[in-house]
Amino acid sequence: MTRSLRIAMGVAAAVAAVAACLGIGVRSSYGGHAAVDEPQYLLTALSLWEDRSLDISDELADRRWRAYFDAELPVQTEVLNGGRQVSPHDPLLPLLLAVPMGLGGMVAAKITLGLLAGASAALTVWVAVRRLAVPPWLAGAGVAAAFASSPLAIYGQQAYPEMPAALAVLLAVAAGTGPLRRSALVVVAAAIVALPWLSVKYLPVAAAIAGLVLWRLHKQARSRTALTLAVVLAVAGLVYLGLHRLLWGGWTVYASGDHFVSTGEFSVVGVSPDYLGRSVRLLGLLVDRGYGLVAWQPAWLLAVAGVAALARRRPPGALLLLLPAGVGWAMATWVALTMRGFWSPGRQVVVILPLVLLAVLWWLAHVAGPRLRLLSAGLGAAGVITYLTLLIDGWAGQLTWVTGFQGVDNPLYALMRRVLPDYSTAGLGFWLGHGAWILLTATIAVAAWRQARPTSPASVPPQPGERTLTYA
Repeated sequence: MTRSLRIAMGVAAAVAAVAACLGIGVRSSYGGHAAVDEPQYLLTALSLWEDRSLDISDELADRRWRAYFDAELPVQTEVLNGGRQVSPHDPLLPLLLAVPMGLGGMVAAKITLGLLAGASAALTVWVAVRRLAVPPWLAGAGVAAAFASSPLAIYGQQAYPEMPAALAVLLAVAAGTGPLRRSALVVVAAAIVALPWLSVKYLPVAAAIAGLVLWRLHKQARSRTALTLAVVLAVAGLVYLGLHRLLWGGWTVYASGDHFVSTGEFSVVGVSPDYLGRSVRLLGLLVDRGYGLVAWQPAWLLAVAGVAALARRRPPGALLLLLPAGVGWAMATWVALTMRGFWSPGRQVVVILPLVLLAVLWWLAHVAGPRLRLLSAGLGAAGVITYLTLLIDGWAGQLTWVTGFQGVDNPLYALMRRVLPDYSTAGLGFWLGHGAWILLTATIAVAAWRQARPTSPASVPPQPGERTLTYA
């Protein structure tokens, strides 16, 4: 590892951890510093520390949430046989937070998440440089800007599984795009198994990664290794299902949720989902004026160019970025119950945002010219400033992470609201705005696609440090 790479990783990690931890001082909602689903994760972590159990009935009875949530805690758990109450959330995040929660409470738990954000940022830099031949200075600066702005900075301290899941995906990609030695396959397998234990909604992303790695082993004529990995993952899946039946009483954690008693655990995606209507989220996740990525970090608009260029040029390992990112975006589009929930913007796509960021960094390094790099720097800086204004208003008690954030005192965001469509409406104005943004993003994608066209094999020389991989 070169000195420049170590510096870039260290800077990105420090910026990400500090940016995340600064957000701990902002209340999650007006009810407390941890709100919505966060208390459920924290109570389970506390129960694992004190009782070595997922049963939080005694923590609920003792109102242990009052240390970080002032209001009455909304009911989420259904009382099971024997009076048990098991939170309808997968347990790997509480397991990760059990020790810091037991020793230092909510603040220590959130600092731990901030450190995981730092680790995710450092690993993103490493993958960009070692796997995609992005210059260290560009990788460090780009990753630092992304992790010091919404949504990565916010979910770097929110007690949700989003950031640990993003780290698991990065670990799988880092190992899966290198030589598939035994140690690399162990990392890939561990990351894939971890994802559904963080949340069942990450299972399709995990399956996409598994499928690509197995396919690569098959193309290398390593059928026995591929079969071994497949058996390991299959056994892990059976263990997952068996433990959920035993502990939660269903195939998923939602079986223990009071919301799903009458409608069933799979109604978490909706009782009668309107998949055609949800299709507008395909763009809305990016450009909605309240819950879209671009509203809070304009540089995410470059994702359109990065993904299009990466898909056209397809450097080694590109599929292991593009396919899981596409699956994750599809899950947020068509499977998630809502885009505009009681949470900070971008929650549903945090798990795959580092992959999208890697596509953007590759595009900036190998396709975009100096002017586009300068534009990207300006957009990234604007997003960092927007996050700083959220912090300032949040510290002053004028907003929280899940309520009031659209009232942030930021002229840039006020301007963005004027040009971005509101996906909570369905009038003529919305459809005109939606159509205009379809045209704009399509234009960006086509321009990047054409820009990335290689004129001849010799026009795209191997980049220093780039691994020779193929999924063809």
